Amino acid sequence: MNEATRTEVEAAVFRRLIAHLQEHTEAQNIDLMILADFCRNCLAKWYDAAAAERGETVGYEAAREVVYGMPYAEWKDRFQLPATPEQLAAYEARGKK
Repeated sequence: MNEATRTEVEAAVFRRLIAHLQEHTEAQNIDLMILADFCRNCLAKWYDAAAAERGETVGYEAAREVVYGMPYAEWKDRFQLPATPEQLAAYEARGKK
């Protein structure tokens, strides 16, 4: 696979991942952090950093809007649930491994 095609494939996969996360709002960020050690906010930070590496200014909040498909505050109000004691314990335990 040539470099241009590889970049196109990677971009398509990223867009599909973002769409999947936007469709599955029941997947809470804390669950993603526990299971995979990254969440939607991490993706936004990586997006912002990748843009900056290429001389583009996006900003964290704008990158969050790309990832969440809406302003973060709106997503949080609509979909984010309070973390349960079990989730918090699992999150803390993963950091001690």
